[in-house]
Amino acid sequence: MGNELAGKKIAFLVAPSGVEQVELTRPWQAVLDAGGTPELVSTKPGEAQAFHHDVEPGDTFPVDKVAGEVSSEDYAGLVLPGGTTNPDKLRTVPEAVDFVKSFVTARRPIAAICHGPWSLVEAAVLPGKTLTSWPSLQTDIRNAGGIWVDEESFTCTEKGWTLVTSRKPDDLDAFSTAMVKAFS
Repeated sequence: MGNELAGKKIAFLVAPSGVEQVELTRPWQAVLDAGGTPELVSTKPGEAQAFHHDVEPGDTFPVDKVAGEVSSEDYAGLVLPGGTTNPDKLRTVPEAVDFVKSFVTARRPIAAICHGPWSLVEAAVLPGKTLTSWPSLQTDIRNAGGIWVDEESFTCTEKGWTLVTSRKPDDLDAFSTAMVKAFS
């Protein structure tokens, strides 16, 4: 990767606790490697606690901004990392849900991996969109009007905005490549 994202800020939305560490750090590094500036957005100031496989505490990461105090207009794209509890917590915070919706309204690309699409389900932005995720979300995605596919990475540009999705940490290379392309 080179300078595809030079001068662009990318928001990573996470709950204060529960994000799958590798699904945060690998895409974050891909943004840096492409010359972009990642910013950690959460529902509370301070630090976000990451986890490995949803149960083993990982590292903590400093929160740059708080949802409700930032706008999609500040960013070239949004990343929704997974971890089972991360998006489940985000969907209970109206400011986080509104932040996700604002990217769709502004037609700014979103990239979501693993359980990350749960935030999209809650934001009610999936009708007509094709996407992938951790397999257990497929019923939720279909019930939200989306079309679920089982692919390593899928980029959908229906409905006037771009959505990049992947299933799991094993798909991070494909996810990161598609994400950088969508954000550039």
